[in-house]
Amino acid sequence: MTLFVYDKTFDGILSCVFFAYEHRIIPDDILSEQFQIPLFIDNLYHVKTEKEKAWRVWSALEKKLSRIAQNMVLTTWLSELPEIEMLLFRYICKIIDHPKGYEMNFGDAGVIRIKEITQKVHAESERLIQFIRFQKTADDIYFSPVSPRFNVLSLIAPHFKSRYADQQWIIYDVGRNTGVYYDRQAVCQISFSLEDLQALKQPKLDDEKLSEEELFFQKMWKQYFRSTTIRERINLKLQRQHMPKRYWKFMTEMQ
Repeated sequence: MTLFVYDKTFDGILSCVFFAYEHRIIPDDILSEQFQIPLFIDNLYHVKTEKEKAWRVWSALEKKLSRIAQNMVLTTWLSELPEIEMLLFRYICKIIDHPKGYEMNFGDAGVIRIKEITQKVHAESERLIQFIRFQKTADDIYFSPVSPRFNVLSLIAPHFKSRYADQQWIIYDVGRNTGVYYDRQAVCQISFSLEDLQALKQPKLDDEKLSEEELFFQKMWKQYFRSTTIRERINLKLQRQHMPKRYWKFMTEMQ
C-alpha cells in the first residue's frame, strides 16, 4: 500500500498531484497529518505543500475545465468529507490526462460524485442563509453562531456582504472554530480562543454582551412567533422538512 500524507489544505492536494506525476507514484490513499498512520504501509510519502507547484497543477486544470467545473472542484473540497482526498486526486488526474470536455463524462463515477457533493454543499449554504439569526452586541457588531454540516462560510459571505453592507457582522462556525468578519469594507477570516469558544456555542449570548435594543427585539420576535402560531395546525414533521431541527439551536424563535 502506498500512502501520501499532506497538510489538509487544497494547495496540499494539488501538490500531491504534482508529486505523483513528478515521481510516477500513484497513492492508494491520501491522509492528513493529523490522522494516525496505519501500521502496515509499504511506501509512505510526506508531500510538502508548495505554492508554485500547486499553481502549476491548477493552471493545467483551468485549461481543461470550464469555470463551472472549476467551482465544483473547490466546492467539493469544502465538503470536508472523508473521501474527498482520493476523489479529487483521481478526478484531477483524469482531467489532466484526457482531452478537454471530460468533465461531461457522466459515465464516470467520480464525475457523478463530484456533482452530487457540489449539490449537497450548495444546498447547505442556501439553507444556512435562510436560517441565520444575528444578535446585536453591545459594541454594535451583529453576531451569528452557526454549526453547518459543511465548511460553507466562504460561500455565504458574499451574500451577507451585499445584503448588510452598512453593518459590521460576524458569522462564526462554532464546530470548526472559525468565522468571517465584515468591517463595512472587507471580509476576513477570524478565530476565537478555546475559552471564548465555549460561550459562543450557547444558543444565545449572555445578556451583558447584547445591546438593550437586541434584548427588546428578541423578546418581541418570540412573542410575535407565539402569537401567529395556530396550535391546532402544528405539524412538527412538516416543520422539520422545511426547517431541519439541527438549525433550531441558534434560531431566536425556537429557543
